[in-house]
Amino acid sequence: MGTVEYIQHHLTNNQFGLTEEADKAIASGNTLGEFWILNVDTIIVSLMLGALIVLVAARLGKQLSTGEPGGFQNFVESILDFVATNVRDAFPGHNPLIAPLALTIFLWVWLMNFMDLIPVDLIPYLYQLVTGDSHAYLKIVPTTDLNTTLGMAVTVFALILFYNIKIKGVWGFTKMFLFHPFGKFFVPVNVVMTFIEEIAKPLSLALRLFGNMFAGELVFLLIALIGGTLAVGAAALFWAPLQIVLDLGWLIFHLLVITLQAFIFMVLTIVYLGMAHDEGH
Repeated sequence: MGTVEYIQHHLTNNQFGLTEEADKAIASGNTLGEFWILNVDTIIVSLMLGALIVLVAARLGKQLSTGEPGGFQNFVESILDFVATNVRDAFPGHNPLIAPLALTIFLWVWLMNFMDLIPVDLIPYLYQLVTGDSHAYLKIVPTTDLNTTLGMAVTVFALILFYNIKIKGVWGFTKMFLFHPFGKFFVPVNVVMTFIEEIAKPLSLALRLFGNMFAGELVFLLIALIGGTLAVGAAALFWAPLQIVLDLGWLIFHLLVITLQAFIFMVLTIVYLGMAHDEGH
């Protein structure tokens, strides 16, 4: 497998529903069939990580200690305090949904991002051993799939629209489009500008997370290629240690990136929902 084929293979999802007829239709320019294609690896990994959060939370809830909590409980409580502080600082008023939503987003996005730190060939190799298919695709980082980040962003955007209408009313929400930001004499311009402003919210959430994680995965693949294509024979004495140093350095840096991206997605969600609750906006 050449360099390009190696990268393409690792960046391709394991898909279900791609029939020969749909493949021909897509190749001819008819993309309607793509809607029914499921990225199975993204769905399974996302659900497994979500279930992990639920199971750990349920187990911890049964073992809570008010006296001398253990190290893990202290760690979880520090995360709760961190999220609660950000909600208090960025969200006006009170809504019982916001803090749990922010916590879920932060933990789930962080865990999905964390899958990027697992060696790129490890799980695909194990999967190929189990299935017996040496050419099987497997992409284990859900946030490198635009469907994942866009799906979460659209869900947040639906909540933004819901609370905009609930708090401001239908007419109040409509006035935001008609008279913001330039007043009643520039209604057409206001509609266009406000529409762009609103659409930018889910797009900024989705594309920022996807772009950073996809780029990070690509760098890991390029580093992996150093050991796979260059470390042959005596050259391994130079290229193999270099790969280890680069991999470790990028892993440490990327640990900060995955945490920052989860934090940004959470904070922007809080801010956008806070704007939806502001009757004067």
